[in-house]
Amino acid sequence: MLARLHLVRHGEVFNPQGLVYADLPGFPLSELGRAQAAAAAEHLAASGITVLATSPLPRARETAGFIGRRLGVEPMSDPGLTEWGLSMRWAGEPWLDLERRFPGEATAYAADPADLPFAPESLAEVVARMTAVVTALGKHHPGAVAAVVSHQDPIHALRRILGGDGFASFHTDKPVHAAVITLDRQADRWIETGSWAPDTVGAPFPPPTADLVDGR
Repeated sequence: MLARLHLVRHGEVFNPQGLVYADLPGFPLSELGRAQAAAAAEHLAASGITVLATSPLPRARETAGFIGRRLGVEPMSDPGLTEWGLSMRWAGEPWLDLERRFPGEATAYAADPADLPFAPESLAEVVARMTAVVTALGKHHPGAVAAVVSHQDPIHALRRILGGDGFASFHTDKPVHAAVITLDRQADRWIETGSWAPDTVGAPFPPPTADLVDGR
């Protein structure tokens, strides 16, 4: 197994229209997002990371690029770290219009994201593929310190399952842009030992779930 694992959310994305960008092209990091990614790289500079894996989506690869250059580690792209398939269903739609365009779906997401029969991928399936990536990294790099760069809901889901918390109150304490969550392997379980966020986080995105529902 890995000795330590850093979970990193990508930096802020340039998205002035507030769209669900999912896996759509044309959504690079914003100027703030690049500064956040650079700050995350600086935070991790002395971390001892020797393994760096990233979602293949541009915003994650761009964030991983900042980290890799600072640490002298080449990022590896892994599709298992990509965005939640649910967002592909809503891709290109304004977040605040979801209730109107997909009646009941944003409300269901806000209430219980673990039970969404309309989603093309369940949250449990997200965790399964994310966990498979972590397991493979540990198999090929036993005892290493690793970082994975991914997206808010996939990272948060993995964080909660590795920590034994499940999906209850899922929308609480989600990682902000470029946040770093540190987990240490102790005996047969992962323990969260650190949480860091850049000084300037900007507006939350996606909007808080209450705003999603009110936006209809």
